[in-house]
Amino acid sequence: MNSLPPVPQSDVIAAEQAHLAVQEGARLIDVREPAEFALGAVAGSENVPLAELEACLSSSPWSRDAAVLIICASGKRSLRAVSLLRRVGFEHVQSVEGGFAAWRAAGLPEDELALDVDSRERYSRQLILPEIGIEGQRRLKAARVLIVGAGGLGSPIALYLAAAGVGTLRIVDPDRVDRSNLHRQILHRDSHIGESKVASAERALRALNPAIDIEIVDAALDEGNANVLALGADVLVDGADNFAARHHLNQASVELGKPLVYGAVHRFEGQASVFWPGRPGIPAPCYRCLFPDPPPPELAPNCAVAGVLGVVPGIIGLVQATETLKLLLHLGETLCGRLLTFDARTMRFREIAIARDPECPACSENALRL
Repeated sequence: MNSLPPVPQSDVIAAEQAHLAVQEGARLIDVREPAEFALGAVAGSENVPLAELEACLSSSPWSRDAAVLIICASGKRSLRAVSLLRRVGFEHVQSVEGGFAAWRAAGLPEDELALDVDSRERYSRQLILPEIGIEGQRRLKAARVLIVGAGGLGSPIALYLAAAGVGTLRIVDPDRVDRSNLHRQILHRDSHIGESKVASAERALRALNPAIDIEIVDAALDEGNANVLALGADVLVDGADNFAARHHLNQASVELGKPLVYGAVHRFEGQASVFWPGRPGIPAPCYRCLFPDPPPPELAPNCAVAGVLGVVPGIIGLVQATETLKLLLHLGETLCGRLLTFDARTMRFREIAIARDPECPACSENALRL
């Protein structure tokens, strides 16, 4: 039976010896994929996947004289990396025998910021996305989001942000759960009728993800508390059902420079956008650039008067949750400067460009000087 040729002893190093070498200044390269690296890594190691190693050497040449150690999951990929590095002139390069499995079994130091077992399992499907990985998950954990409204829009927003691991959700709503809410406000249950919406929301979110912090405010957002409630938040999310709350939340967004994720629904239709006049680089419009003044009540009846198809706030709320996650992760292109509209009857989304209003009563230069 054929057998593999023996590995030269100079190509491998035991985990304990590797640990000492790193303490003495050796460079430790982890050639696993980002998703593997996210689930646990050696303290101080650099993640360069094996498939990217050669390109990395070309774009950022390493010193051929430096001591370099390579680690992977079990010691196989790291040997291939050692062969590659030796071919291009590295003399002091070795593979950590047994890989990260051996390192962990020996109880050697791991990255202090590595995710715990619960997080590695809970978020595993988004951790494997290269655009998120462990750094993105840490960013989500450190984030704080203000959600105004625990109703039709706030329900899917809060549920998906909690499920994604956003570290702190602050939820503001003065209302109580009514039976008529239940066809669209999926945070709440029949047994919660009569309970404050924020208390009901807290119970549902803690059952979904006990690892995050929930702050509840059983009050209406108004001119007097908007800025206080928005302090410390990375993103403000509008799940309100009235123009007064939206104007006060927009003013907090303008004054504090925070992005505001907007959503609204009416019967079979909905719309969403991101307002951020304080955005670095290219400032975006604010809410009042689009809606400077509240329309008359007869032109903007609420759900209790006009009705709403229950799934519509779910769809718009999911768009808002998506935009919030993108903002927190610094990922992709947001709806800044664009209004996304949706009609459930035709299942069509449309997009309308929005420009800043130089005469805006909230974010124009004249308004900010007042």
